[in-house]
Amino acid sequence: MERTPAAPLDLAAAERFWAEYATAHPAAADADPDHAVDRFGDSAELSDELVGLVVNGTKRATADLVDEFRARDEPLPRVGSHWVACDGAGKPTVILRSTELRIGTIASADAAFARDEGEDDGSLESWLTGHRRYWERTCSARGHSFTDDHEIVFERFQIVWPPELADTELGSAGHLSRQAAE
Repeated sequence: MERTPAAPLDLAAAERFWAEYATAHPAAADADPDHAVDRFGDSAELSDELVGLVVNGTKRATADLVDEFRARDEPLPRVGSHWVACDGAGKPTVILRSTELRIGTIASADAAFARDEGEDDGSLESWLTGHRRYWERTCSARGHSFTDDHEIVFERFQIVWPPELADTELGSAGHLSRQAAE
């Protein structure tokens, strides 16, 4: 797979995108005003592929090394936190809200989480193979080696913005509820 460096994040566009969400859902935005702006993956192609899986509904989970958050000087996500997910060109695409988090090692990954990540064939075996390869590459880029003892943040999320892609609906108090299937 070709690996083109991802473009810088368009922080001004991400803040406008966040402002649209905050205007539409002030209680939810006020609950987490310090949202993150980030992307999936380590290349433009991988970022586009993974945010595409989010948009089409296949991907509702992600995993990253605790060390990666530290290297970027970012706090770990928390349940209820938001992040503006950008594509490989740095353009904001969706706003995600963390719904479940846990920290574990690669040995603690399970089939349900692999399925929720929505990558490859959705199996635990392909998840383990792909993520080991990814973390070996990203650790190496930072001058480190990936080991099975690394702590991993396992995160499930919902799309909350833009409205046409949202998994959830925000009530008047800013609480999230599942949309009724039509």
